[in-house]
Amino acid sequence: MSQDFAPPLQDPTAGDAAPVPTGVTGLDEILHGGYAAQRAHLVEGRPGSGKTTLGMQFLIDGASRGARGLYITLSESRRELLSVAERHGWSLDGVEIYELVPPELSLDSEQQQSLIHASDLELGETVRMALAAIERVNPERVVFDSLSEIRLLSQGSLRYRRQVLALKSYFLLNNATVLMLDDLSTEDDDLNLHSISHAVLRLEQVTPSYGAGRRRLHVIKMRGTPYESGYHDFELRRGGLRVFPRLVAADHHTAFTPGTIASGVPELDAVLGGGLDRGTTNLIIGPSGAGKSTLAMGYLAAALDRGEAGLVLSFDETVGILLRRAASVGFHLSPHLESGLLRIEQMDPADISAGAFAGRIRDAVRADKARVVVIDSLTGYMSAMSGQPHLVMQMHEMTTYLNQQGVVTILVLAQHGMVGRMETPVDLTYVSDAVVMLRFFEAGGRVRRALSVLKKRTGAHEDSIREFRIDAHGLRVGNALTQFRGVLTGVPTFEGERVDLLDDRPTSAEPNTNPVSGPDAAA
Repeated sequence: MSQDFAPPLQDPTAGDAAPVPTGVTGLDEILHGGYAAQRAHLVEGRPGSGKTTLGMQFLIDGASRGARGLYITLSESRRELLSVAERHGWSLDGVEIYELVPPELSLDSEQQQSLIHASDLELGETVRMALAAIERVNPERVVFDSLSEIRLLSQGSLRYRRQVLALKSYFLLNNATVLMLDDLSTEDDDLNLHSISHAVLRLEQVTPSYGAGRRRLHVIKMRGTPYESGYHDFELRRGGLRVFPRLVAADHHTAFTPGTIASGVPELDAVLGGGLDRGTTNLIIGPSGAGKSTLAMGYLAAALDRGEAGLVLSFDETVGILLRRAASVGFHLSPHLESGLLRIEQMDPADISAGAFAGRIRDAVRADKARVVVIDSLTGYMSAMSGQPHLVMQMHEMTTYLNQQGVVTILVLAQHGMVGRMETPVDLTYVSDAVVMLRFFEAGGRVRRALSVLKKRTGAHEDSIREFRIDAHGLRVGNALTQFRGVLTGVPTFEGERVDLLDDRPTSAEPNTNPVSGPDAAA
């Protein structure tokens, strides 16, 4: 290290290793407060993984707090960095950008040489110029982009390690919090940097066979500081990175008052022993067209009318279609949507990660105080999470989190097939507190619908089978039917009396008090 530069006279222990905000949404939660002050952090990842953006967000956050920031760039020009900031809608006012060009690469003929080996002079001059910039600016936050250039100039692992150690020591003497970016340009991961860095973050990008690329990060190490281990998904959009911390349900528990929510259809609530209990996960399964979504919307609409906030995560329908279908059966959700009581998130299975999905749910629960969450459907969720080996584990963590917040969670799952033996794409009955099964059955030469509750952990429920109907007058639930044959085969056949079945339409003596669904409500 050059002896020409004396470190500023600062107290080296002031705020030593205290958390420094990262400027990246979600990352502070993973790092339990942020980066460690006055320490060097290694951020590594392949080109395009988001390292430069993460570094710029760190400096911009510092500028907003009055901290001097310095971006030393060897790999990108100042013009390119300003262009990146502009596309994200950022201003780099208060951030010093130092474009470091080694003399050998300069177009100034006076700085070029030919008698001394290029790598020897370039490396020494590069490090000297970087130290001079630090001395001049005296920054509190530094981003060094990137170490790959130092690696190439060093032409050897021992020399490379020594130069990085020299930089790290000088940063520490100047009480700077530093991010050193590395693009993993070598074939094998260079673990030399891991041993000399206070913390190591790795950014990864995975491109599936279809759909948008998925990004994730994990903290490999962070000395003397607790952090959330494992992989955490993140998105790189306009405005920068947003990280979705891996959901650990055990870390989130909120006291709530137990109780049940009703659908407004007395017969339906009777089958479920009074309704759906708060803090439970409820699974509605059945073939396509049996009325699963309509059943879920019945409980959601009733909650909204009581003034409770709700969230719908729709994989199968657009927001417009969902609103029109709901309105056609008597559920006018648009006013609740406009007031902010209801949030409808249209999920694109090709463009959503497990972390982003869980993040949207957490936002609705924390910010909007959502009390009812409907996921329609799990089939779409599984399509979005294709290739994820731990799908059921992720769903278990998410439903447990919602249960501990006192939320009523309704999962809609379509089974393969219309009649006969039906296959369930994934078994989530064990994470569900209540399971409602819908089936078609035949009676009097007509196809009808039947509803039954297979289990309910939190209380008693009917073990009977009831007919229910979806028509222009809404949803009606009939009396318990006992004359069934072949229920477990998937083709229940009713052999009772015609008088036990629901009429084709309500009569004047049988008013329709609960228009829960309509002819377009097949789900």
